[in-house]
Amino acid sequence: MTDTIRAGVIGFGLAGRIFHTAVISATPGLELAAIVQRTGDEAARAYPHIQICRSIEELLADASIRLIAVGTPSFSHFEVAERCLRADRDVIVDKPFVLTSDEAAQLIRLARERKRLLTVYQNRRWDGDFKTVEKILVSGLLGRLVTFESHFDRFRPQPKREVWRESGGPGGGTLFDLGSHLIDQALTLFGTPERIFATVRVDRDNGAADDVFDITLFYPRFTAYLRASSLARAAGARFTLHGTQGSFIKFGLDPQEDQLKAGSNFDSPGFGRDPEERWGRLYLEGATPERIETEVGDYRGIYANVRDALLGEAKLAVTPEQAWQTTRLIELARESSSQGRVLPVDFSGEP
Repeated sequence: MTDTIRAGVIGFGLAGRIFHTAVISATPGLELAAIVQRTGDEAARAYPHIQICRSIEELLADASIRLIAVGTPSFSHFEVAERCLRADRDVIVDKPFVLTSDEAAQLIRLARERKRLLTVYQNRRWDGDFKTVEKILVSGLLGRLVTFESHFDRFRPQPKREVWRESGGPGGGTLFDLGSHLIDQALTLFGTPERIFATVRVDRDNGAADDVFDITLFYPRFTAYLRASSLARAAGARFTLHGTQGSFIKFGLDPQEDQLKAGSNFDSPGFGRDPEERWGRLYLEGATPERIETEVGDYRGIYANVRDALLGEAKLAVTPEQAWQTTRLIELARESSSQGRVLPVDFSGEP
């Protein structure tokens, strides 16, 4: 590959450190050229040979940087992405995309006007467990799907109210955080649901931001249940699929995030591989339950796709229109929860 795309990352918190700088630097054809960290020297210690900027303006002054990853707190995504698009840069925004579908539509129109790539970091499409679920569904082994459940359970009983995500301010809470992933995965697998019902609430003592949600998506012949909780000491199955011919059940989260946090990299032995004891089980009528090896996860896939889309060699996998739909479903989930009723899903306002 001869065309190397220079990339910059804005922010060096969890998103910038684990999900952007680490993945960009490991993706062939991309060059991690600069990081914006307003204060502190963590980025300089982690990447001593990379330009460290103290402002977005300093980053945008380098015209050789084509792709910018926005890894700032969620409430700033719209403002930062807009600045980068107006500076004629291609932009990948960490999830959640933005806080409202109207903001999402504004960015999409701006990207079209400036003829720039715009996408959202939906890395969990490249989770090994999700890739396994895709494979199971395509195989047809389960027959006609009747029930799909996707859980993301954690046990964090003490809220960190000093952290922006749990302070009760804009952009925080579990629905924006994990809901963005679970909704995107459901839309990727099944497309637009007909109706939605949700409860979004605070279960933890002294919690200020929503820390649990239950979302039901109604499709013509099956139902999808999406759930995330911060008070699940014994986590439920990550995926549960029931069909007319059998079931598939998978426990345990994709290992990549924890591996990256622990200092592993994509070349480390066993990276992205599920231990055998966490492989899912396939239950078919008249057959002995069978372990199904989990596909190998690889977050580099999303950046490789962005690279190829920029080079004109592939279609963009995570389109901004899909990100608008996810944002709109988050809005509808909150509306359903506050009204206590099932709502129709209408994407006619998609830009």
